[in-house]
This record gives sequence, structure tokens and C-alpha cells, in this order.
Amino acid sequence: MIATRPAPGAGPDRARTAAEEERTAMTTDAEATVPDLPVIELVRPLPGFPTHLRFALVRLDDDGVLCALRSLDDPDLRFLVVPPHAFFPDYAPVIDDATAAELGVERAEDVLLLSILTAGESLGSTTANLLAPLLVNTRTQRARQVVLDDPALSTTTPLVA
Repeated sequence: MIATRPAPGAGPDRARTAAEEERTAMTTDAEATVPDLPVIELVRPLPGFPTHLRFALVRLDDDGVLCALRSLDDPDLRFLVVPPHAFFPDYAPVIDDATAAELGVERAEDVLLLSILTAGESLGSTTANLLAPLLVNTRTQRARQVVLDDPALSTTTPLVA
């Protein structure tokens, strides 16, 4: 399993269970910037967009935090995305082995975790989908949206408190 970790210095220090240790054999980088990526190919389409599999990740700010995931097949289709650790430093979803294998993930350093945003009228009303993050293998540019089995997570988590 791939277990992401909170950003450095975030979250309470506590002893981990044996199951948590086993799941964290690989951890994703918790950096809050997005690398330059060429074409990202989804191994499964996003819900509601069955024919859109090729996207480009375009930085929208100088810090590389706010990005657009733009369809290469439909120039009018884009999703706003952010690395969740930039806004939710304690966010640490666990990704199963089957998903890691499907994306060809071999090293934690090759994983980019993104949350899809729903833009509100202001930053205060913008929400992030933490229940179904987008997992990108930066080495192969293969990606997949993963629905997590965690009732504490939401598809409409306020981006800022």
C-alpha cells in the first residue's frame, strides 16, 4: 500500500500501529508544489467524462500550487486542482496496492497527489474533494482518481477555514 504522509511538522506525534507501519512502506512526497508534467493519461476516466483520458497539468500561479487539469481532447474542459498538503497538512490517504500497480508506482518519490476543487464565488466558498484524490505517477504520467474508504473525508471540504 502507499500511505501518504502529512506535510513535515504537521499532525500529532504518536505511536503507530503495526498495520500503519506496513501501509507506509511507500510514502508520497508532501511537497506543496506541482512538477512540470507533459501529457497525463488517465488509466480510468473521471466519473461523468468517459471519453476524456488525456490531460495536461498547467500551473496557474507562480508558486505551482493552483493548477488546471486541461483535457487535450476538449479545450473547454478543465478541472482546478491543488496538491492537498498545501491546504490540509494532516491529509494522509492510504492508496491500495492494486492502484499503485495499475499506475506503475515503484517509488514514493514518483507520486503526485492532487485534489480537485469546486470553485466558489470566493476562496472562502471553494471546496476540495478529499474523498477522491487524483493520484499521478510522475515517472509514467499515468493517473487515476481514487475513491477512498474513509467516512471522515468529504467531496466538499472547505479549502480555507
